[in-house]
Amino acid sequence: MELAHSLLLNEEAYNQLGEVQKAEFIFDWLRYLEKLLLATSRSDVKEKQKTLVEQLLSLLNSSPGPPTRKLLAKNLGVLYSIGDTFSVYETIDKCNDLIRSKDDSPSYLPTKLKPIMQFTILDKSESAEAKSQGRYEIMLSLQNILNGLGAAATPCHRDVYKAAKSCLTDRSMAVRCAAAKCLLELQKEAIFMWSTDLDSVATLCFKSFAGSNYDVRISVSKLLGTVLAKAIISKHPGAAVSRQSIRRVSLEEVLELLGTGFLRGSSGFLRASGDMLKGTSSVSRDVRVGVTQAYVVFVSTLGGTWLEKNFAAFLSHILSLVSQSHPKATQTQTDAVCGRRCVSFILRATIGGLLGEKAQIAAAKDICQAIWKLKKVVDAVMNDGNVETRVGSTDATASQHMLVCALQELGNLLYSLGTTAAPLLQDSSAGILDSVISVIQHPSISVRLAAAWCLHCIAVALPSYLTPLLDRCLERLTILKSSPEAVTGFSFAVAALLGAVKHCPLGIPHGKGKIIMTLAEDLLCSAVQNSRLSAQRTQAGWLLIAALMTLGPAVVSHHLGRVLLLWKCVFPVSPKDLETEKSRGDSFTWQVTLEGRAGALCAIKSFVSHCGDLLTEEVIQRLLPPLPCAVDLLTQLSSVLKTYGSTLKTPSVVYRQRLYELLILLPPETYEGNLCTILKELAADLTASDIQVAASAFLLPPLCHQDDLVILSPLLQETDHRFIEEQLLLGNGIACGSLEYDPYSIYEKDVEGDSVPKPLPPILSVISSAVKLFGVVCAHVGEAQRLFILEQLLDSIKHSKGARQQIVQLHVVSSLSSFLKYLAVSKGNLGPEEMRRPALALVMGALESPNPLLRCAAAEAWARLAQVVDDGAFTATLAQVSFDKLKSARDVVTRTGYSLALGSLHRYLGGISSSQHLNSCVGILYTLSQDTTSPDVQTWALHSLSLIIDSAGPLYHLHVEPTLSLIIMLLLNVPPTHAEVHQSLGRCLNALITTLGPELQGNSTSISTLRTSCLLGCAVMQDNTDCLVQAQAISCLQQLHMFAPRHVNLSNLVSCLCVNLCSPYLLLRRAVLACLRQLVQREAAEVSEHAVMLAKDSRKELTPDANIREVGLEGALLTLLDKETDQKLCHDIKETLNHMLTSMAVDKLSFWLKLCKDVLAASADFTAVTCVDTMQEEEGDKGDDASVLTTRNDDKSYPCTNPHWATRVFAAECVCRIINQCENAHSAHFDIALAQEMKKRDSRNDFLVLHLADLIRMAFMAATDHSDQLRLSGLETLLVVIRRFAAIPEPEFPGHVILEQYQANVGAALRPAFTSETPPDVTAKACQVCSAWIASGVVSDLNDLRRVHQLLVSSLTKIQAGKEALSHLYNESASTMEILAVLKAWAEVYVIAVERHKSHREPLKTTTCSEESVRNGSYSSDGLLDLVHTDLGTLSRLWLAALQDFALLTLPAEFASQLPVEGGAFYTAETSENAKLHYYNSWALILHATALWLTSTGFVVADPDEGASHLSRPVTPTSMCQGSSSGATVKSPEDVCTDRFHLILGISVEFLCSLRSDATMESITACLHALQALLDVPWPRSKIGSDQDLGIELLNVLHRVILTRESPSIQLASLEVVRQIICAAQEHVKEKRRSAEVDDGAAEKETLPEFGEGKDTGGLVPGKSLVFATLELCVCILVRQLPELNPKLTGSPGVKATKPQVLSEDGSRLVSAALVILSELPAVCSPEGSISILPTILYLTIGVLRETAVKLPGGQLSSTVAASLQALKGILSSPMARAEKSHTAWTDLLRSALTTILDCWDPVDGTHQELDEISLLTAITVFILSTSPEVTTIPCLQKRCIEKFKATLEIKDPVVQIKTYQLLLSIFQYPNPAVSYPYIYSLVSSIVEKLQEIDKRKPEDTTELQIFQEGIKVLEALVTIAEEQHRSQLVACLLPILISFLLDDNALGSATSIMKNLHDFALQNLMQIGPQYSSVFKNVMASSPALKARLEAAIKGNQENVKVKIPAPKHTKNPGKNASIQLKTNFL
Repeated sequence: MELAHSLLLNEEAYNQLGEVQKAEFIFDWLRYLEKLLLATSRSDVKEKQKTLVEQLLSLLNSSPGPPTRKLLAKNLGVLYSIGDTFSVYETIDKCNDLIRSKDDSPSYLPTKLKPIMQFTILDKSESAEAKSQGRYEIMLSLQNILNGLGAAATPCHRDVYKAAKSCLTDRSMAVRCAAAKCLLELQKEAIFMWSTDLDSVATLCFKSFAGSNYDVRISVSKLLGTVLAKAIISKHPGAAVSRQSIRRVSLEEVLELLGTGFLRGSSGFLRASGDMLKGTSSVSRDVRVGVTQAYVVFVSTLGGTWLEKNFAAFLSHILSLVSQSHPKATQTQTDAVCGRRCVSFILRATIGGLLGEKAQIAAAKDICQAIWKLKKVVDAVMNDGNVETRVGSTDATASQHMLVCALQELGNLLYSLGTTAAPLLQDSSAGILDSVISVIQHPSISVRLAAAWCLHCIAVALPSYLTPLLDRCLERLTILKSSPEAVTGFSFAVAALLGAVKHCPLGIPHGKGKIIMTLAEDLLCSAVQNSRLSAQRTQAGWLLIAALMTLGPAVVSHHLGRVLLLWKCVFPVSPKDLETEKSRGDSFTWQVTLEGRAGALCAIKSFVSHCGDLLTEEVIQRLLPPLPCAVDLLTQLSSVLKTYGSTLKTPSVVYRQRLYELLILLPPETYEGNLCTILKELAADLTASDIQVAASAFLLPPLCHQDDLVILSPLLQETDHRFIEEQLLLGNGIACGSLEYDPYSIYEKDVEGDSVPKPLPPILSVISSAVKLFGVVCAHVGEAQRLFILEQLLDSIKHSKGARQQIVQLHVVSSLSSFLKYLAVSKGNLGPEEMRRPALALVMGALESPNPLLRCAAAEAWARLAQVVDDGAFTATLAQVSFDKLKSARDVVTRTGYSLALGSLHRYLGGISSSQHLNSCVGILYTLSQDTTSPDVQTWALHSLSLIIDSAGPLYHLHVEPTLSLIIMLLLNVPPTHAEVHQSLGRCLNALITTLGPELQGNSTSISTLRTSCLLGCAVMQDNTDCLVQAQAISCLQQLHMFAPRHVNLSNLVSCLCVNLCSPYLLLRRAVLACLRQLVQREAAEVSEHAVMLAKDSRKELTPDANIREVGLEGALLTLLDKETDQKLCHDIKETLNHMLTSMAVDKLSFWLKLCKDVLAASADFTAVTCVDTMQEEEGDKGDDASVLTTRNDDKSYPCTNPHWATRVFAAECVCRIINQCENAHSAHFDIALAQEMKKRDSRNDFLVLHLADLIRMAFMAATDHSDQLRLSGLETLLVVIRRFAAIPEPEFPGHVILEQYQANVGAALRPAFTSETPPDVTAKACQVCSAWIASGVVSDLNDLRRVHQLLVSSLTKIQAGKEALSHLYNESASTMEILAVLKAWAEVYVIAVERHKSHREPLKTTTCSEESVRNGSYSSDGLLDLVHTDLGTLSRLWLAALQDFALLTLPAEFASQLPVEGGAFYTAETSENAKLHYYNSWALILHATALWLTSTGFVVADPDEGASHLSRPVTPTSMCQGSSSGATVKSPEDVCTDRFHLILGISVEFLCSLRSDATMESITACLHALQALLDVPWPRSKIGSDQDLGIELLNVLHRVILTRESPSIQLASLEVVRQIICAAQEHVKEKRRSAEVDDGAAEKETLPEFGEGKDTGGLVPGKSLVFATLELCVCILVRQLPELNPKLTGSPGVKATKPQVLSEDGSRLVSAALVILSELPAVCSPEGSISILPTILYLTIGVLRETAVKLPGGQLSSTVAASLQALKGILSSPMARAEKSHTAWTDLLRSALTTILDCWDPVDGTHQELDEISLLTAITVFILSTSPEVTTIPCLQKRCIEKFKATLEIKDPVVQIKTYQLLLSIFQYPNPAVSYPYIYSLVSSIVEKLQEIDKRKPEDTTELQIFQEGIKVLEALVTIAEEQHRSQLVACLLPILISFLLDDNALGSATSIMKNLHDFALQNLMQIGPQYSSVFKNVMASSPALKARLEAAIKGNQENVKVKIPAPKHTKNPGKNASIQLKTNFL
């Protein structure tokens, strides 16, 4: 393909190619040329122009395909506009000769080109096909010509108009679309279209709608709507056109015009009136649907502001379309329902799509006014005294359809407004609720249902109205029991409201169920009393019961017995009773009976589908008895009908449908006995003679494969107009679904979200239920019966004729499909071979049916048949049959049916497992797909091919190349008018790309050819005018981008996506977003940049609705999200934005925050609350825009005007996400000083902390909105902001934090959430924010803190009354939620207060802070505690009560019988399931707080009102501790404490021992902290210590926590608890030993029993031993951090040479904590026990030392080494080492341990380890100093130790030397000479030598100075220790060394600082030694006069110095030095 990239066509290369490649080559060259011409210089173009024109024209002669023609024309156009124009006319002449070609670039056409010429030539075209093809092309050419010429083409306008006019009603739909587009272009300039010829344009459009398809309706409605809108807004043009007197058209006239189309259709005005008189004309549905769409386009073009102004007029006109003044529009119910659909659609699309929330609220008021007006009319009629006229009056029903539409729109409107509509409903002047409730008693049932549905919507939108509305309706229902309208109306309302409960998480009070159940029973029982009301009461009673079932098992379980009893009573007991029943009664009683039974069946169906959990064996047994009788009645219905006449027809159909629906839900085993009877009835139903309508459109789609429906009517696909287009799908005779066909559906959850349920008429729905049930029943009857039924059905088709035959065939095939599908899904088998014949005959008959849907379903059944027979031979036969049929048949029907059947076979049986099958399939489908005579055959064959490619997978590789060539060839040659063929081609290409997969990345020639072809195919499809083909192109490119991202041109793809963002085609928008979502996961920044670049480059805005240029792609997506209603699309938009935010928010921070802020600012318009702004405006806005792409033009740069609340919620969530993203980015985002500094350095830097004011403002706006969801999001944002920014200091005011200035805003945002009308979930969230704010420590001044604290106090007061006092609007569990949220908030505050108090109580040594900050700090810490203290008494009681509730609720199910009957303190027994969740969310903090409180009281029960408090309060600690049963006895304080202790311990252990995966870190930490707090006080410790099993249990649980939770903080907290448990055990053992000694003081020491673990044997039993459990846990921690400690892991016992390592900080902490615990263990054991564990403990401790002894700079010890030394010291000094029973064993073990340490030095395996000598020496020193002498004085060990010291002294490293001296000093000073003397003897001489050596060299730096000083200290110490006789020698050694460092005056002046220091040091020491050992001193002085002289000079000099200088500096120096040395030695 590279050869194609040249200016002139490379003819050599071209001529060598095959047919398909030539076409590809040409197309590729032309695409390249188009780009090249624009980039090439004019002179170069002119040079080659002639050749190029010739090449292009010769191509034009070779009749290329449409896409190539289009490109040719484009290139010619560009060529002439750039190059010379001399040969234009020649070219035009040639084009006229070839008029079929198409001229796309009009930029060079002369003005005078008369299009008429083209039409004259056109008529000479050949076939009809080519004719329509030509007209299509010409229309598009004209559109382009008009576009290019603009106003210059005015002279030709009329001619174009005439031409297009005829094409607008053309046979071919594609031509109609093209004509509509042409006229749309024309109306921009042709004034007459929207002035003088307006009427004729409208009539023309109406005609065009007749017999149209979906695309035509979209194009023509766009034309009509635009022209009419233009007529209204057009300004009077200037004088230029004054000769055409233009009249101004009024809105009324335009609406009148549209109304005419809607009501009278396309028949013209004069003709219509005649027909109207005769009463024959009915408007065809497609015209009505088209006009409906035109209404929407009309209003959308005029825009939202226009609609706001003219809403009242518009509403009254739209409603009048279904009023009685146009009886034709609503003459049959079917017409009325369809008309209402259209009106609802117009209202929803305009009000819902164009208006912001404010305008919607105004619209709701207008609709309400309309309802009142219509209601008055009805009242006037109803109040007419004369009953006769009243009943016969038509006026009462006159307004019914208008009312239905108004009510449904009002419901939808309020539903979409959500809680934002609260002010509207509170506004009494609007009277919304009253108006809706007033029409519930309307005489028309449709209106009553619509009003009920409207109430349902209000309740879902505003949950706080649910309970009051329910009460109001129940009350009216009870009072007005004697009015039939009221009974049905209010029962509908109650049912609808019950259906709303599942959409309202807060629910309704539990008691309502009982009221409704009682009322329903009452209605059913009183039904017989009054015949006027029996039918209504029966229906109402069962309806209420059925609706009650939707409340779920928790409510229904209480009423189940009564329901089952009623169910049993409604049917006769035996067949005999049924017989007698038949002979009694009249048609009325039968009507009531059937109504009642149908209702009962419906109630049970509702029970089975909503309360599956209650369907136990026992309940099923109670459900069954009436079933046989219900089935018997089914068989009798026909005879009942004969007897009592046709009035029973509808009730009997409804009864059938209800029974079928129930049977479908029940397991077939439950009605086994009746299977055959049911099957016969079903067969009769399906082939009944009186069914008139063939409703294939609703029966078959569920039975076809979803993917196959795309080849049928586009109406089966999802579109934005589905709601109205559905009626066209069902065909003219059939009504669309509507609520009045099945009132029982009013409580069902609707599939499509907010729209009204749309049940089909019973006569249709009974068929679809029968079809479903047939599948189930037929699969469960015997094989003989099955065969018989299939034969019977086959016969019934043969015996029927004409249209009836089609209907029967449809039903029978549907049933068979349903049966095969059921069999396949349940893995069943068809049965014996003779079953295959009838099944096959039925399917084959359907495959050849003229109905395409039926063929589609039959193809699915064909494959299912092969699946359930499951026999290779049979499958092969089926395939062969298909092959034969396809080879022989010539008709379209057979070819399409069987080609799809082949595809289906492959889909279900993958590749039919043999390659020759695959070859033959592919071959046949190739042939069919090239059958140009029938686009249908091509479409079906290609679709089938795509299925085969998909299912064959890798097997298909052989065929990839030929298939791809075929696809490209067809894409290039199939006319664009056959869009469906192109769609199938797109699916094939998609399947091929998937098959090739990642191979597409390859670089081989074959692969790159394939890749180029794929890209070429996508390019052709992108240029297609059909939107669905474009959608295919996008999804192919998406696949390509996934597999070979480098080869997809991203900027082209993004531009294509941006252009189609707001396409009117839903499927195209979905494809765009699915693709975008994938692109932004990899390269969000690039996509965003391309979009903005593109928007800036393009001259006109890409998509008028999405303002990409101003707000970027992100803003455009937000706008789209606000407008879009399709759930899937909204989900994709959110995902796309989330991906973009994740990858770009940090870099484009200001941009994203501005987007969110603009969206949230809409809240501010609404809110009455004024924002408390303490921020400086200027600061917030400074430098914001530098990095943003938006201009500061306010009205423009808003991403969406008036966004709806759901969009605002999403924006608030985005703010939280942005904050989270910044957390993982630069630290400056949360450090204001750093951020400001970096911003100064580079103004492009942007950090979150600089936008804090905006974040607070956004959170505030959201938190104070009317919408509850938004308030929750706002509070969540505020919480995130508080948590993230609380700790950031304010650089300008030290000691303060930056959030402090916003405290007023925080207070103001929280206050509204605590008002009485706020829903509990908002209050609960606000409590969480309050506690976070108080706990964050932002505000230190108590008075400021009190504002927020006061809110918590108020809610505490509110909840003190327990579960009784809270609001009765919601379910009881909602008040549980609120109470627990308050308690949790208080708990958090208390926990923080206690922690701060602790940290301030600890001495303030470490910090040197100014007095002021200490004062402030301590004030606030204690102050916070004081604040809580006042309420602590109350709180502690409530906390304990909540914990007890939680403990009860977490008991396993088998203890259910022991739970208190009335529930707990804060939950009721009935709502316990819902309440559990709230307890799970809050128990942990409450537990922690309670533990802290108990700790603070030291477990002393000191509450003054402890005894009597249960009188005044429902929840008391006493009742708490006893359970509810024993109220009288009061427990002793000891018992109360024990209960509390066990409560806390029990909850903790229960939680920790089975941590659920969703357990939060906070809960686990809080739980462990609670245990720590508990064990901080002696009393609980004594409980744990004395109960060994309890301790072990706790340890095992903690061990499990450590194993399952990786978090270091949790592991550390667990270890802290372990340490406390061991301490408790130690205390217990000590206490026992002490008391034993006291008791047995006189007795012999030997007979004392052994206390501690291991008793007198030393055995520790796993599972029974506390010590063993602790060891396990510590080993787990140590081995996890240092795997080398585990001999099994390292593969060798004992020491293995590994390099020591430094652990992470967390690791070190864990290891240290574990070592502390290990060192405490011996104290818990008896002497024998301690011997058992000592080896392990020593091994681990020394192991840690060995593994972590790393050399650190400055001779520091790593924290783990320090810990292991500390532990060693603890172990070695254990009393057990001295105890007589264990002394010898300990001594042996300790010696071994010392040997191990000494061995660490020696090289292992010849390699020398890099251990730190200091650490090891320190360890040896610890041994020498801490053990009893006999351990270390044994000669061999002592010798090795001394050698180590000697060796270390030789090491050159000064740090090591200093350390060694320090250690030796401690050994030398050891009191026992047996230990210290050997060291002194061996080492002193070498020390002295060292010192003398330094003396000779003179020290040069501070380290040497330090070594010298340490050495001298050691010698001085020796002097002190030495015996008298040796002392003189030592002093004699020491003095000369010291004196040699003294300097005389002269030298002192010039000496270095080090020498001066030495001089001072030596002098000082001499001054001390002199007086101490004066005799020795004198002797030495005497023997060496030189020394004496030197000393005297120094002393003299020193005295003079003292006189001159103040001695301060010296003092400061010395202590400093000493201090540093002390700190270092202080390790032991």
